[in-house]
Amino acid sequence: MATTGDFRIGMVIRFNGELHRIEEYIHRTPGNLRAFVQVKLRSLKSGRITETRYRSGEEVEEVRVEQKEFQYLFHDGSSFQFMDKQSYEQMPVDEKALGVGAKFIKEGETVQLQMVGMDIVGAELPYNVELKVTETVPGVKGDTATGAQKPATLETGAVINVPLFINEGDTIRVDVRTGKYLERAN
Repeated sequence: MATTGDFRIGMVIRFNGELHRIEEYIHRTPGNLRAFVQVKLRSLKSGRITETRYRSGEEVEEVRVEQKEFQYLFHDGSSFQFMDKQSYEQMPVDEKALGVGAKFIKEGETVQLQMVGMDIVGAELPYNVELKVTETVPGVKGDTATGAQKPATLETGAVINVPLFINEGDTIRVDVRTGKYLERAN
């Protein structure tokens, strides 16, 4: 058991019988009332965010999360297939566990999956990845003057907005958390 003093972002706790990850928390002491901790929790099952309050010092059930290294193999339409790098066992992973960055993972890439028992509850993806642009409208000389953008399809199939000077075949760096263009890679 842990108390509200042990809270940290990313900690997994059991709330209303389900696993939730702490997204943010703040300790409040309003005037001459009792102190409490206000917490934003993300359900690992549905992805929905819930806000709740705990009395200062209240005990909660912390769930131990194990991290293992897996290699991404392929996407079969309904789930992402990963291989355990130690036992070579394949495991399907739901897109909810990977989050918004799932569409930017390349085949063969190494990912840290977070497990509770044999259930995968999350993934630690790299912050940015380098991907090749496979399809976009050709750039024209002088397109660097404005901040305008155009859609581009990447090698993973994801579509993002890029500056007008990016052409097919260019390699770009993408922020996995937001899905936005960062810069052209060398």
